[in-house]
Amino acid sequence: MKILVTGGAGFVGTNLIKRFLKDKHEVTSIDNYNTGLELNHQEGCTYLNYDIRNIKDYSPWGNFDVVFHMAAIARIQPSFDNPKDYFTVNANGTMNIAEWCAKTSTPLIYAGSSSKHSGKYKNPYTFSKDIGEEILELYNKHYGLKSSITRFYNVYGPHQLVEGGYTTLIGRWLNNIKKDIQCEIYGDGEQRRDFTHVDDIVDALILIMEKEAYGLEFELGRGENHSVNEVAKMMNIDPIYKDGKKGEARNTLNTDPTAFTVLGWVPKIDLVNYLKTQIK
Repeated sequence: MKILVTGGAGFVGTNLIKRFLKDKHEVTSIDNYNTGLELNHQEGCTYLNYDIRNIKDYSPWGNFDVVFHMAAIARIQPSFDNPKDYFTVNANGTMNIAEWCAKTSTPLIYAGSSSKHSGKYKNPYTFSKDIGEEILELYNKHYGLKSSITRFYNVYGPHQLVEGGYTTLIGRWLNNIKKDIQCEIYGDGEQRRDFTHVDDIVDALILIMEKEAYGLEFELGRGENHSVNEVAKMMNIDPIYKDGKKGEARNTLNTDPTAFTVLGWVPKIDLVNYLKTQIK
């Protein structure tokens, strides 16, 4: 198959492309390298440096069988400083690709966010991703778009960012341990997260494509959560505590069975075992 991955030089996009190449698909990536890395390039994939805000027509790069729309500006805290950028990328950029997919009858699989469940107005990031979902619903109903929405829960694993403002907890702490940097917890540490390995996320995304499971919403979380304090104990970390950050969910936990009942998707990788291998 010919597959387009937006955000293909990023964390989830890179792991997705590696699997596609292993399965002998023809893959094209579009990324503006705001957080994507050239170090993530995989031999056999065509990489293009463009911003999805500026693309109205993807046809010059081929006729694709499916589009995986992973491109976005991520993370909650930076979104408070740049709400306009988050909206123009995550909403307007999504509208551009949804319109093109509808016109060309190309199925679209969209990376939403589990932060949706904390409330649309909790922070600019969640708002922008939620608008992206609503755009897909609009184009599904009125313009014949064939699409599905996926929502990721606290993803970790290979190619995760480990430094800078766009890191997540697991990547940042593993890097801190490696470099002997003090680890920090914001708030009391009792907030709970449903940590899900990127390989399990990729499994689900591919199942959606293979089963042509369009017109649905898939919650992609392992279905169990851990407090941040518990994770610190798993990693033998003695953290310092700082004031909590605004806009963050108290708890995340996937309880929706759709991915299992429709796709037969069962997450395989456990956070505890992963951390044991990484810390060794």
